[in-house]
Amino acid sequence: MNNPSASRRRVLADIRGIASGNMQYSRLLEGYPHMSIFSRLAARALPLVALALATGCQSLDNVAKLNRGPAKPRPAMISRENVGKPPAMTTSGSAPSTGRVESAARPSPTPGTITARENAPGQVNVEKAQTLQSQGLVEEALREFEKAIEINPKLTVAYMGAGDIYRQKGDFSSAEKHYASAAELEPRNFGAQYLHALCLQMLDRVSDSVRAYLRALAIKGDDFNANMNLGIAYLQLTEPSEALGYLQKAVQLDPKSAPARTNLGAAYSALNRHTEAVVEYQQAAELTELSGPVLLNLANSLGRCGRYDEMVNTLEQLTRTEPTANAYERLGAGLFHLRRYDESLAAYRKALEIDPNHYPALNGVGVCLMNQWHWADQKDEQARTEALNAWRKSVQIERNQPKILELIGRYK
Repeated sequence: MNNPSASRRRVLADIRGIASGNMQYSRLLEGYPHMSIFSRLAARALPLVALALATGCQSLDNVAKLNRGPAKPRPAMISRENVGKPPAMTTSGSAPSTGRVESAARPSPTPGTITARENAPGQVNVEKAQTLQSQGLVEEALREFEKAIEINPKLTVAYMGAGDIYRQKGDFSSAEKHYASAAELEPRNFGAQYLHALCLQMLDRVSDSVRAYLRALAIKGDDFNANMNLGIAYLQLTEPSEALGYLQKAVQLDPKSAPARTNLGAAYSALNRHTEAVVEYQQAAELTELSGPVLLNLANSLGRCGRYDEMVNTLEQLTRTEPTANAYERLGAGLFHLRRYDESLAAYRKALEIDPNHYPALNGVGVCLMNQWHWADQKDEQARTEALNAWRKSVQIERNQPKILELIGRYK
C-alpha cells in the first residue's frame, strides 16, 4: 500500500461495497411466504418474503437462523373450530376460523357422481355423520363418513366431510387423499379443488398445489383465498414475478386484508421494487400491528430506498420488543449508512451476543473495524486484525462469500 491516498479510496470503496447491501450478509431471510395456514413450508432461499397471520401479520417463523440458508416454515395447525369457508393461508399461526365447507361454491355434480342431495347408498351414514359433527362428536362422525365411502365410493359429500375432519385435526395427508377423490369425482367443485390445493401446500407439495389452485381459480377466479394462496405458493417456489398478479388480485378483492398486503409487499421486495413494497407494508401497518419479521422486511426495504432514518427508527422500535440477532444486524447496517459508526459497531456486537455464529453480523463488525482502521490513517493495527478475524470466522460459518474472501486476502 505505497500510495496512501489511493489506498484510502480503495478501502472506502470496499467498505461501502459491503455495507451497501450487496453482500450475502445483508440479505434478509427473516420472512417467508405467508400462507393462511403455515408455519413451516419451504421458503427455498427467497429473501424478504413476509409471513402474516390472517388475524395479525405474525411471521410464520421467527427465524432462528438468518442467512444460513432459509429456515423451513412448519405447517401451523388449522383452527379446530367449526370449518367455514376454506381458510385463507396464513403462516406462523392458526388459520382463521372457517365456516362449514358447504359454504364453498359447489357446482353441479359431474355425471356419474353422487351427492348427498340424492337418496343414494351411504346417504343415511352421511346424515348421521353430520348430526354427530354438529354435536361435537368428531371421531364418531368421521367413522360414519368413512362408512358412507365404503358403501358408496362415488359419494362426493362423504369424501368432503371426512376430509374436513382430517384437515381440522392437522392430518393433512389423509385430508389430501379425500379431497383429491372428491375433486376427481367432481372436477368443477371449487371447494374440493381449493381444499385439495391447500392440503398439498401444507404437505410442502408446492408445485402440485399450484396446479390445484389454478384448477380452483378456473372455476372461481375472484376467490380471495385462492388468489392469495396461489401467490404464496409461487413465492415459495421463488417465482415472485408469477406471484405478483395473484397477490395484486387478492389486494384488489380485499383491500383491508393485512396478510394480502404483507405478501404483496414480499413479492415487490423479492422483485427489488422496494418503493412499492414499503407502501404495502405501511398499508398493512394501518390495518394491524405488524410482527417482528414483517417489520424487519419493512426496514430492509426502507434501507434499499435510501430512507435510512426511517429504517433505523423502525429497527430501534423492533429491538425494544423483539431483540433478535437479525434485527440488530440490520440496525447496524442502517446506522453505518447514517455514519453513526460507533453505534453501528455496538449493534453488530449486540447481534453476536445473541447469536455468536451470525455471520452477517461478523461481516458487519469487520466493516466497522476496517472503517476505523481507515480513519486512523491505517495505523490502528488492532482494529485491522480484529476485522480480519471477524471475516475469517464468518467464512468458516458460510464459505460461499467470495467478496469476503477477497477482502481477507487483500488486507491481511
